[in-house]
Amino acid sequence: MGANVRDPFRNPFSSSDADRHAIWQILVERDINAFLAADWSKVAGDFVEEGFIGIDGKRETSPDRWRLAFPSLDAYCNEWLRQARDFARQSFAEDPRTAIFTMTTLEDIEIEGDMALARKKFDGSLKKSDGSVDILKWQTLYYCRWHDGRWKICGFTGYLPNPMG
Repeated sequence: MGANVRDPFRNPFSSSDADRHAIWQILVERDINAFLAADWSKVAGDFVEEGFIGIDGKRETSPDRWRLAFPSLDAYCNEWLRQARDFARQSFAEDPRTAIFTMTTLEDIEIEGDMALARKKFDGSLKKSDGSVDILKWQTLYYCRWHDGRWKICGFTGYLPNPMG
């Protein structure tokens, strides 16, 4: 790859920045690989179940339209699995793993003590075998917490417009 081309599979945080490196591994690498396999067990350990909350921004800029779609980890798990299984039934004209990694960016992780805020963005498209195109253009704010000796996801505000406004 050229010097100015981002390697979509490469963690942008060096291993010397262990916290951000670990959070990227959870939110990008493991999440994408588990989603493509439609296998929740590959990411189940990456979540804090107690107090988990997920907000669906419905790709709306107004918080008045956002909804508490996932009041529990079970609610989120069920939707995640539904989406992953639906995705797995589709046929694509390109490698979906490469496409999803290419359109995913997570380069901004703020850490304060045992809490972290990570900004994951999708900006791209995926070509389907029938000639149609799925546009993936949204962002998610993930709330992570140091829990049981490692970083875990304790909630998110997702499906937000990318860019906002």
